[in-house]
Amino acid sequence: METRKKFAVVLAGCGVYDGAEIHEATLTLLAIDKAGYSYQCFAPNIPQHHVMNHLTGKEVVETRNVLVEAARIARGKIKPLSEFLAEDFDILIFPGGFGVAKNLCTLAFDGPDCTVNRDVELAIIHMHKAGKPIGALCIAPALLARVIEGATVTIGNDEGTVISIEKMGGIHQEKNHGEVTIDRKNKLVTTPCYMLNATISQIELGANQVVKTLLSL
Repeated sequence: METRKKFAVVLAGCGVYDGAEIHEATLTLLAIDKAGYSYQCFAPNIPQHHVMNHLTGKEVVETRNVLVEAARIARGKIKPLSEFLAEDFDILIFPGGFGVAKNLCTLAFDGPDCTVNRDVELAIIHMHKAGKPIGALCIAPALLARVIEGATVTIGNDEGTVISIEKMGGIHQEKNHGEVTIDRKNKLVTTPCYMLNATISQIELGANQVVKTLLSL
């Protein structure tokens, strides 16, 4: 009997403008559960880059923690990413949100010269070296392009982000709603989600397709 697959889901906070995109995160968890598999949420235990008022779109003078904020989505069932062990999981997946480009790496500020949070980098490296599949939604595929040399990914068709990915040595494929790019060599599966003008139903389609494809790898 096949052992039940277990996903590690890495969150970047809580909220599209400064953390994890909540629809993408929640629908990823739902897709995993509906497929009959389990998950554990993780987030780096670090200060959030900044805090945004999601009603006005303006920055707030306030300090928050990425792990504490991500715990809102995980209903408190979350661990610091420093505790992640690749041997305990079959699949690693990153929902998107601007927090990926602000908290998990510095893409929002440094473009192709960005650095990746060390715990995030190690999680990707260890899963990749173990030959285990990695998925990423929205802007999160840029993490894979930064860490894995020659990674083939999609973030949809945003020209600026595509240029950054290619300058980092990644290969970009333009994809639409619910479509995925599969890098079979590196076992990567990516989809655009809210990098395109999307509805929540289209986000669900993309999350489902990423989870389904990761399981096929």
